[in-house]
Amino acid sequence: MNRRLVSIDASRTETFKGRSSLPRHVTTASKPTTMAANVGAYLERFFPAPVKYDQLDDDEDQGFAQERWLKKYYFVRVAFTAVWVAAAFTIGDAYYAVGAVLLVIYPLWDAAANLWDAQVSGGLARNPTQAVNLLVSLATTILVLLAVLMSMHWVLGVYGAWAILSGSMQLGSAARRWQTAGAQWAQILSGAQSSLAGAFFIFKATQPEEPSIKDIAGYAAFGAFYFLVSALWLTVKGLRSQKPSNDDF
Repeated sequence: MNRRLVSIDASRTETFKGRSSLPRHVTTASKPTTMAANVGAYLERFFPAPVKYDQLDDDEDQGFAQERWLKKYYFVRVAFTAVWVAAAFTIGDAYYAVGAVLLVIYPLWDAAANLWDAQVSGGLARNPTQAVNLLVSLATTILVLLAVLMSMHWVLGVYGAWAILSGSMQLGSAARRWQTAGAQWAQILSGAQSSLAGAFFIFKATQPEEPSIKDIAGYAAFGAFYFLVSALWLTVKGLRSQKPSNDDF
């Protein structure tokens, strides 16, 4: 079988036999020259892609490989969020200290998840929306850590700004993957709803009524729902693609 060796270095792509190739989960779209792309290239200095070279068969279906990864990624996000939401509605709401820890953990997990996704998908330089989301979520973690020392109004306001920015980046990631992976419509809806929820959080943070972690837990639950929809959609699509066609008989 004819095989070719491919570099996933952000600055170059090695070619063989006059053809250019990309690693498993990387699309063939040209690299954007936006500020987000510059952020991704800069962050990749500190978080280099774990595998520098990959081998692909000539008949490797990159779309299938990407969908297989995304299905796993979405299910992991659903599982984590389900545990987080359950904890938030129970011990998080009953004990402020526990709730404060949960509120700090959630954006930190989102940062780790975006880094994980970008690393598997070719690196931060090739995934600028995940790179920006990584920075936004890390900054949110620090701000929430400070906000929980003041009041839940401050916490909700910080979460509102984060929901708007991270939702926009999630929408951007889904739009970029639209041509190469299925179930991205659910991620676009999730990103749009996240931005709307963020605006509502900021408004509610200005009201005299004391917010609670339950407000944020409900928002997180909706996000998990969209991840679950995407994961199930890709699962069904994968099962249908494995069915033998009439030509096999």
